[in-house]
Amino acid sequence: MGEPASPTLPPGATRHLGLDLGATNLKWTVVELAGDTWRVLDRGQVRTRVEGGPDAIVPELGEVGRDAISRWPGVSTAGVGIPGLYDPANGSTRFLVNLRGAWDGHPVVGPVSAALGVPVALINDARAFGLAELRLGAGRGAGSMVGLTLGTGVGGVIAIDGRVHQGHDGTAGEIGHQTIDPDGPSCNCGNNGCLEAFARADRLAEACGTATAEEAVERARAGDRAALDGLDRVGRYLGIGIANMITVISPDKVVIGGGIAAAGDLLLGPARDEIARRVRTTSVEAVQLVTAELGTWAGAIGAAIHGAEQAAGTAAVSATAVLPPARPAARAVRR
Repeated sequence: MGEPASPTLPPGATRHLGLDLGATNLKWTVVELAGDTWRVLDRGQVRTRVEGGPDAIVPELGEVGRDAISRWPGVSTAGVGIPGLYDPANGSTRFLVNLRGAWDGHPVVGPVSAALGVPVALINDARAFGLAELRLGAGRGAGSMVGLTLGTGVGGVIAIDGRVHQGHDGTAGEIGHQTIDPDGPSCNCGNNGCLEAFARADRLAEACGTATAEEAVERARAGDRAALDGLDRVGRYLGIGIANMITVISPDKVVIGGGIAAAGDLLLGPARDEIARRVRTTSVEAVQLVTAELGTWAGAIGAAIHGAEQAAGTAAVSATAVLPPARPAARAVRR
């Protein structure tokens, strides 16, 4: 585990705050970069003030961040992971599917930066997940990577030449919204037949005849035929989507994260079989399909790294993450 972290900033090191905004919890982390090594110093979470909408949640980002910075002096940048779309030009949100309220055009960067006293950068939460796994997790060492987060939706990320590709507006990498079947079921984005429309948690549960995705996995592990068949069907669609990305990107690694990834080979086995059937232009054996390593903290870690890299204008070197115990939610914000 190495030496314990000290609140005093070591000579030559820099510290960076990450905030991961979710519909249930707001997670935070402080990371330190010394030379070419990233280290996670601290982390915690509080309940998101969803009832108050953006007028309550944006100030909460500032409060949580200020409390973290007070414990870890020397934080010089911050990043905020957003569960949806944002405008990188003016630092406002556009559309957050799981957070109610008037988010279209609501400023985030300005008020959070003013509250923290440091530069703030926004990033989509799936891209933050991918950046964390690329620098510190299962994607370490990959020149190119494709990542998917499987949960209430299907988030995606693409990394090329060691950098997460954002596109001109931060939307690049929406792998879950590639069309798998033009006549398929409706998707929350308004399209039909997206990968997300087949592979998100509620559709997986529906395919398995269960109330939740977690129940589907439990039943499949117990040998339930309907759950096994449902996971096989969802895995096949997942494999089609991944095969498309391998054909286009030819990545070194494909990293799968999110709650549904806990199904393991029950889901990824059928996906691998479908990938092998469909990829014809490159060597499937040269592409590693792996599960994510950083768990639910990847979004906050990636947001912190994104803020640091945006401010520096450079891509940081990969390193190994050491995660400290999470602070209890009750201690995360001073009232």
